Formats: sequence, structure tokens, C-alpha cells
Amino acid sequence: MTAALVDGKVKDLRYFLEKEANVEILTFENSLDGKKSYWHTTSHIMAQAVKRLFPNVKLAIGPSIDTGFYYDFDTDTPFTEEDKAKIEEEMNKIIKEDLKIEKFVLPRNEAIELMKKENEPYKVELIEDLPEGEEISFYKQGEFTDLCAGPHLESTGKVKKVKILSSSGAYWRGSEKNKMLQRIYGISFPKQSELEEYLQSLEEAKQRDHRKIGKELELFMTHPLVGSGLPMYLPNGAVVRRLLERYIQDKEVKLRI
Repeated sequence: MTAALVDGKVKDLRYFLEKEANVEILTFENSLDGKKSYWHTTSHIMAQAVKRLFPNVKLAIGPSIDTGFYYDFDTDTPFTEEDKAKIEEEMNKIIKEDLKIEKFVLPRNEAIELMKKENEPYKVELIEDLPEGEEISFYKQGEFTDLCAGPHLESTGKVKKVKILSSSGAYWRGSEKNKMLQRIYGISFPKQSELEEYLQSLEEAKQRDHRKIGKELELFMTHPLVGSGLPMYLPNGAVVRRLLERYIQDKEVKLRI
């Protein structure tokens, strides 16, 4: 069990029912929302690992997505492959510690003061932008506390297998007018076999990538002066294009007859 659907809204398993409600238990296997609760918890584990290893890094946001999770960090230098390996190792330590995950709620002023004390300016900005009357909740695991609406698992030990996948730049709040942050993507599963199957599917997808195939078969090329979105046909690619055009033209002729 990872979460519950209460009257159509996803809640974590610590949610207290104050009245009669329609409740559906969610698991990693039976729903995307169940998976997202699992992945959201893992994003916090990753953020905790980063703060342990790089205390001066500032936290931005770390949601679950349909294919895993990511977290955005404000750091002076991009994360290296060595950094990401250390982060993944620290995540596994936090999972073994099986830290209890606790939710608490604060009034707006106290929430802002807490994040200022923690020197987390992005969290302060998020709180200040929340509508009046909005519940401001936090989740705490060990020494780590993060602003979050949830839902989350009950402890870090509920997560089993984790993998950091990639990293990239990402503007704060998606605007090029804001600072460029560093985004780390990851995935997690209850079983090692599920993780291995997922990584295998990623590798197979890479092998089918049109950019890889196009380069290997010398079908097209790109150039920075033109832009990666405007491929230029090489002789092999021009032949394939002509064949496709003739095929389409023949089909159109047959349809008219």
C-alpha cells in the first residue's frame, strides 16, 4: 500500500478519516497515483541525500511524474557523474535507516520563518505565493524537512530499489527569465527485477532512437549553425525520402482510380 483515494482525492495512509467516505487503497501495482506516491517519497530521499553531501545547495521543487520523479537544485556547478553516484549511494543509506516520515502543518508566518531559518529561499517564495487559507504542510524524515502537500509513504524504508537516471538544466518555474537550476531525474521500484526490466526498456528505446539510427545509416546530419531541429538529408536519406514520396504518390493514384 502506498496511498489511498478518499472521495476521489489522493491522500497518504496517515490521513485521518473524520467522516464516512469512499476509500480505495492504492498500491504501486494497481494505479499510477500509487506509483506517484512511491516516487514522490523517493524524490525527498534524493533531496535529503543531496543536502547531506552538498549542504550549501538550495532546494527548489521535487515532484513525481508519470515516469518517475525529479528534483531541482540551485547549485553553483552542475552535478558530475561522480556526484550522482555518491547521491545514489547516500539514498540507499537513507532507505536502510528506515526514517519515519512525519507530516506537520504550520501557519503561514511560521512556515516562512522555518524556511528562512533553513536558508531555503525557493521554499519561501512558494509559501508566499500560496493563496490565503491554503494548508501549508511539511514532511520530516530524520534531519530533513521539506515543504510539501504529499502524499508520502510512512517511512524511507518502504522504498526499495532506486536509480538516478540523468540530469539537466532547468529554469526556475520554467521561465528563461529566472535562474538556471540543476534537475536530477530518478526512478524507484519495490523489486530489483522491476528496476532491471525498466532499465532494459530504456536501453532498447535508445537503440530505436531515430537520431542514433539516422547517424549510423548516414540518413541525415545536423549542424549548430542550422539548428538541431532542422536535419539535413545525406545521400542515403535522400534516397529513402524519394522512395517514400513515390510510395505515397502511387497510393494516391490508386485511390483515385
